[in-house]
Amino acid sequence: MSIQIQFRKMLWALGASLALAGCGSLQKDIDVPLPNYSSELVVECYLEPDKVPSLAVTTSVPYLSGVLPQVPNDVTVSLTMPNGTVVPLAFSPNYEALVDTAKGVKFHTHIARDPLVANPGDVFKLDVRDTKGRHVTGSATMMSFIPIDSVEYKFNDKPDPERRAYFLTNFRDPADPDDTYRLLLHKGSPAKGALLKSPEVDLAIQDRLINGKPVVLGTSYRFYPGDTVTATLYHTDPAYFRFRQSVRDARGANGNPFAQPSAIYSTVRGGVGVFTVLSGTRATKILPK
Repeated sequence: MSIQIQFRKMLWALGASLALAGCGSLQKDIDVPLPNYSSELVVECYLEPDKVPSLAVTTSVPYLSGVLPQVPNDVTVSLTMPNGTVVPLAFSPNYEALVDTAKGVKFHTHIARDPLVANPGDVFKLDVRDTKGRHVTGSATMMSFIPIDSVEYKFNDKPDPERRAYFLTNFRDPADPDDTYRLLLHKGSPAKGALLKSPEVDLAIQDRLINGKPVVLGTSYRFYPGDTVTATLYHTDPAYFRFRQSVRDARGANGNPFAQPSAIYSTVRGGVGVFTVLSGTRATKILPK
């Protein structure tokens, strides 16, 4: 009886080995045809008073392409001022910004010569076109300045090195509806380029529940004794707010098999991207040691 059992085990092992050996024939390479993709112009332009206008123009690429931006060299860019003057922006890419990212210098492909003169209510128009017939336009209005009333901090009761402070930024929302804001908190000395680095805090809010009321935006306990904290409050237009929210949603959906595809709500027409005027106020506080 034991000999029969051993023989059956040998037959089972032999059959299993043959089955595994035959699994190689189950593998088959499949070429999945990808749909045709039409590349679009991608524009990123943030105007700021007293700064030289610049923007980055690249082209969109298929999802499985490389991550480096594709910079077309046949694009002409012009900016129309509130008085109707048309200012051309020269093609002068600062490719070094893509290599040396530690300095925080923003990449651009086109740049003007003179600093921008802008006041609340001014309307600027952007025109971007290439030799292939692609044409991107945009319009942006400078919002009013919203002053920062005060910035505050408070340390926890823990001893060093666990002593931390939270940071509060206070301002008043005007009575007009549909105001949107972006608050950036940078750590470090502005004189040493701290404002060019990535912010410690980046918040965006609407005034649906705070219209016409005092606003306090706070952080967690994340700042150290001796830190220099600069708060920058941007009064943004709703289109820019919607664009940033859509970019955040698209990043969250990217690579998530359970998420619905998320569209980018551009502020320009004829392509993808953003064109806006940044209207900001700042306040700096040095935390005591």
